[in-house]
Amino acid sequence: MLHVITPEEVYQVIQSSFQMIPDTETVALEYAYHRTLAKPVRSESDEPPFSRSTVDGYALRASDTFGSSVSLPAVLEVTGQISMGIPADTAVSEDSCMRIPTGGALPGGADCVVMQEYTEDFKDGTIGVTKPAAPGENIIFKGDDIRCGQVVLPAGKKLLAQDIGLLASLGIAHVSVRRRPVAGIISTGDELVPEDTIPSPGQIRDINSKMLGAICTSEGCQVKYYGIVKDQLDLLQDALSSALNECDIILISGGSSVGEKDNTVKAISSFGEILFHGIAMRPGKPTLLGCASGKPVFGLPGHPQAAFFTAKLYVCAMLRQLQGSISEPVHVPAVLSHAVSANDGRELYMPVRFSEKEDRSQDASGLSTVIPLHGKSGLIKNLSLADGYICIPRNREGYAAGEMIDVVLF
Repeated sequence: MLHVITPEEVYQVIQSSFQMIPDTETVALEYAYHRTLAKPVRSESDEPPFSRSTVDGYALRASDTFGSSVSLPAVLEVTGQISMGIPADTAVSEDSCMRIPTGGALPGGADCVVMQEYTEDFKDGTIGVTKPAAPGENIIFKGDDIRCGQVVLPAGKKLLAQDIGLLASLGIAHVSVRRRPVAGIISTGDELVPEDTIPSPGQIRDINSKMLGAICTSEGCQVKYYGIVKDQLDLLQDALSSALNECDIILISGGSSVGEKDNTVKAISSFGEILFHGIAMRPGKPTLLGCASGKPVFGLPGHPQAAFFTAKLYVCAMLRQLQGSISEPVHVPAVLSHAVSANDGRELYMPVRFSEKEDRSQDASGLSTVIPLHGKSGLIKNLSLADGYICIPRNREGYAAGEMIDVVLF
């Protein structure tokens, strides 16, 4: 008999029972993708480091163009040309201007840039400006993007591609990150064979181990696979012992129910304690979490959809906890295409995909429509079709068609 706890209580157990891994390391920027920052990054300079033009045109004083028009252009003397990568050696004075390319450094005295489309070259060293300009027009000023001393990335930030670009813009070639946790993955079951094997009658391929490894990798982990373990307690204990010596977190797929051959509870208990066994959710009710040698050990259901959702919800939360990561899943509002019922007192997690119709079946709010993908927890195809998932709370009997819901994106 399982004594289930709520999903909210699961997160409380994770936060209160396990601490962040203190180890850090310094890595080159090209290896920092999806790593978690160990300390905040401050800029040591203004970015951009100089004021520059955003268009091809002429750098000048805006006041010299006030009142200009096509019929009565402001006539300005062209005193020079700005070259890319070289600062101007002279300043712009009254009734003068300098030719400037996109990205060129703004010369002293200039407070705007007029696009060349609004000028006329008189071929005598002067131009006519046919449209008034405003101060600051077509300029990115020094420090517009980042100020010297500003915190640009906080500790705990999982570095994305755009963050790598930001660090490069600041001249940062190496960054301090949290050590990558090592996740050990064990699959159990007499019926399982490796994914590259043709199953005999009564056998199935091991779906969960590589799927769980991919989820861990997406959270910045290293993964060690311990293969398929038969439904024998001593064999599972041996595999778990090896994983505890080499890993920071262990995932055991299968054997988390309460059947005669479900040895996961027994194996974890022989090295530590069970923190909970059973979550008020569907799919994934028999999920368990133990602590062995001070390390988290999850017992996940063998059914792929159940293993997937429990890993996305709780294993990922644990991995963020171990790395001190502040990243969170992305949520978007959407409209449900069909009604979904849920009335068994457990939170229901269901994969969904966005409608491919041209009109997106939008309601008056303009939100996109998502289609619920019904399917049994032992099947995998619907997960591959899904763009995200929805959660129906325990205290609701479902959602009606056309109701606005929260979608968590994959």
